[in-house]
Amino acid sequence: MTTTRVADLIGLVCRLALGGVLLAAGLLKVGDPVGSIQSVVAYRLFDYRIAEMIGLMLPVVEIAVGLLLVLGLFTRWTALIGAVLMLAFIAGIASAWARGLAIDCGCFGTGGPVDPSETAYLSEILRDAGLFAAGAWLVVRPRSLVALDTLVFRRPAADPAAATSPHTPTTASKGAP
Repeated sequence: MTTTRVADLIGLVCRLALGGVLLAAGLLKVGDPVGSIQSVVAYRLFDYRIAEMIGLMLPVVEIAVGLLLVLGLFTRWTALIGAVLMLAFIAGIASAWARGLAIDCGCFGTGGPVDPSETAYLSEILRDAGLFAAGAWLVVRPRSLVALDTLVFRRPAADPAAATSPHTPTTASKGAP
């Protein structure tokens, strides 16, 4: 297996991991807008109106970005959005932890106050850091296997002669006019 092929495979894994998590998180929250808003309010970072807007919009953004990543469409840009979301989630979780809040992150459904023994801040931050790394990989190297980007944005070669495969026989010899 060539280095390029391995890098393409890593890109596929990163796309499916980040996209799959975002898609799942959004789908689990989109049907429960009250719970989604409650999750954002629990962080105590925004006034209620802003938290409400975030709680309503976040699942839709997660679904859109996750779907585009799974399909491999606009990969660099959707990976950038996904990576920025992961940084925001890490900052929110770290903030809650530092301020001594005992909340469920609400990452995959309704969050809110929990018993302090039920918090999982470190594992949530590590998960999101791994997903951030996947997004960063795709921003730097968006090419991956089984991506619609390859089909939709395929650019023809500038020189038509260069478009022929080295394995395709040609009818003219090099010396012929």
